[in-house]
Amino acid sequence: MTEPALKKNIISNDKICYWELINNTSHWSEAFIKELGYSKKKVFTTIEFFLDHIIHEDYRAPFKDNFYNLVRHDVDFKQNILLKNKNGKYLEYICKSNDEIVIDTNIDSKTIFFFKTKLITHKKVRVDNFYYQETATMTSTGSWYVDFEKKKSYWDNITRKILEYPDDYIPSLKMGYKLYAEEHQTLASNAFFECGISGKPFDIEILMVTANNRKFWARAMGKPVFNDDEEIIGLRGVFQDIDDIKQKEINLERTSEIIASQNSRLFNFAHIVSHNLRSHSSNLSLIVNLINDVDKEEKLELIENIKDVSQSLNTTIEHLNEVVTIQTNAQQAKETVSFATTLKQVCTSINQIIKASNTTIVSDFTNAEDINYIPAYMDSILLNLITNAIKYKHKDRDPIIKIRTYLDFKDNDRVVLEIKDNGSGIDLEKFGDKLFGMYKTFHYNRDARGIGLFITKNQIESLNGEITVESELNKGTTFTIKF
Repeated sequence: MTEPALKKNIISNDKICYWELINNTSHWSEAFIKELGYSKKKVFTTIEFFLDHIIHEDYRAPFKDNFYNLVRHDVDFKQNILLKNKNGKYLEYICKSNDEIVIDTNIDSKTIFFFKTKLITHKKVRVDNFYYQETATMTSTGSWYVDFEKKKSYWDNITRKILEYPDDYIPSLKMGYKLYAEEHQTLASNAFFECGISGKPFDIEILMVTANNRKFWARAMGKPVFNDDEEIIGLRGVFQDIDDIKQKEINLERTSEIIASQNSRLFNFAHIVSHNLRSHSSNLSLIVNLINDVDKEEKLELIENIKDVSQSLNTTIEHLNEVVTIQTNAQQAKETVSFATTLKQVCTSINQIIKASNTTIVSDFTNAEDINYIPAYMDSILLNLITNAIKYKHKDRDPIIKIRTYLDFKDNDRVVLEIKDNGSGIDLEKFGDKLFGMYKTFHYNRDARGIGLFITKNQIESLNGEITVESELNKGTTFTIKF
């Protein structure tokens, strides 16, 4: 290459120190060569020459990794380094690759710029290392290294402290999977495998496990380590304890969901007050006005209508009262509630319905036998979901309801209740966003009121739980409750 691409695009090219890589061609600017005290004929603009003769050994390994990551994966970097000129004097530079510097080269090249700063001494190197250690300690950031050639792992003391291992503990490659929660082991193995094979750096948030079996959130970052032949010989990276920040983030997301749910309940409540009550009052007003203009027989008929409207009005008010009561009762004292005992009580109360419909109920509470909850709510939740499953059974088969509990390891071991039926199912594409709304029905049963699921959702969410549904028409429905 007779004329580097940057020469056309950067003003005052002779004053800028840079290293340009285009199509496997390596070029150093005249200013960079001159500043190092070399001539074009006596310098080799290769990574090998740079590592062996120019860069200080303390900065050699990280620069080599950064260089190969830039070349292979377009991973930009910024690094402080010491460079030795031809006379043996070390000069301090800050090197920055393309995206780390605000210069638009308008070319498709990989470029490293070198900006000279004041002279650095070995004493300052030690001071910088001290500050690095202090920063790492204060930010709970520990470093690690995996050596593929020696098949060994290395941790610094901060990593041992984060993972709650003794200071003299020697890690091994075999125990690597034990550092991660079971639900995140696949994520960890994929990240490390891809980095080790293809050299792709990673930066992930992952759930780790300490020596004391304590789970915590960590930020894991890693990148490959290359030898002089550009082969990957290991991985280097850091672990940072971000559990406090992550827990606050999770709690914030959960709070946002609760607020959204509460807004939805308020909207439903306002709709009932403004629409349903107004409809009843309008009907009553209309009937009263008609009574004055009709004969005796029609008056008697209208009076009967008044009874029907007043009964509907009373029912609506009861439902509204029930919604308000849910929020009040949520402040009641909780106690240990047995799933098996509650289910037995519910089945006893609707025994005739179960027999008449030939319903089979199968339960398994071995993974979570009880929970600290409001007994009346648990009774109501099971009653509503079981009677719904029976009410909306498939016309061609007897109802089979499977109820089980388990712990959600991916969500802080929360207790989960699952109720699955083989009924007629729900068209979620059509009704999914209205499923838990008040007075919403999705079947043509005459006794459907559209209040049960609304009440159930309100009870669950009033205690910071959540309910989701999966359903397929003519196959059945599964309700999942996280307490």
